[in-house]
Amino acid sequence: MPERVFFALWPDGATRSRLESLAKDLHRACGGRITRSESIHLTLAFLGDVEDSKPLCGIASEISANSFEIKIDQAGYWKHNRIAWAGASEIPSALSELERSLRTALEASGYPLEKRAFLPHVTLLRRGFLPKTLPDFEPFPWKVSAFCLVRSSDGNYEIIGKWPLI
Repeated sequence: MPERVFFALWPDGATRSRLESLAKDLHRACGGRITRSESIHLTLAFLGDVEDSKPLCGIASEISANSFEIKIDQAGYWKHNRIAWAGASEIPSALSELERSLRTALEASGYPLEKRAFLPHVTLLRRGFLPKTLPDFEPFPWKVSAFCLVRSSDGNYEIIGKWPLI
């Protein structure tokens, strides 16, 4: 039976709390549906439905990448899909390298991925309205020391594999 899966960065508790707080501020600015706390993540590669996730675990275990820190310092809104998000004005090179390594390994193993550019962000709310202004917030660091393989089922996420960064 197919599983809907993706690779992601999963925040630690302190980072999740900061992102939750920002989500509430964004909600005051544009309404919408706030992302559930346990679902907050940054997608690295979306695979969609796969028959068996075990080979993906093998691919991920071969990835060697450095740990890094993301400075969450901007909020944004995409009008085309009514999503409010948080992200970094400067993308750490280690994040770009991790995404590129993962993409290359997945494609070499026959997994088709979207061809669009990697725009790292954390979706904090959906179905919001264009805000007059986005909330100001104090930038904060997100220390990333691992990446995950996640199963999505009926809007719930389950981490099925986790790999440390060096």
